[in-house]
Amino acid sequence: MNFELDYIEKLVKMVSDSDLTELTLEDNEQAIVIRKEKEIVQAQVVPQAITAAPVAQMPAAAPAAAEEKKEEAPKGKPITSPMVGTFYMAASPGAKPFVEVGQTVSTGQVVCIIEAMKLMNEIESEVSGKVTQICVKDGEAVEYGQVLMYVE
Repeated sequence: MNFELDYIEKLVKMVSDSDLTELTLEDNEQAIVIRKEKEIVQAQVVPQAITAAPVAQMPAAAPAAAEEKKEEAPKGKPITSPMVGTFYMAASPGAKPFVEVGQTVSTGQVVCIIEAMKLMNEIESEVSGKVTQICVKDGEAVEYGQVLMYVE
């Protein structure tokens, strides 16, 4: 899917003129994410403005995966993010994390929260076993399909 500049500009205008805060278009090779933040802090345009950029999803994740393999091959089955958002280990700041490395989880157990568009989405484990690695830090932005943790 090749996105033309005129098409992207129309999408940015549509998001800007509407109540939408995020629009994502993707295929197997690339994606476009257009985000609008309601608060603009001073003149910091880059993090707060509407952004539109073709994002190659696979190449961005590949270098991180290659580095992990050099250090230590992850053990277990991955739990991946079903959406773009912010990863949280606990229900609230200062609360006990849902899971920690070495803890046993069961299928259907909540393992983290991903905040997307001001909604808190509980992510449940699809497998039972022991958490061997947590790949994301609390409060970090995550992408669709990004590995959050491994369960063995």
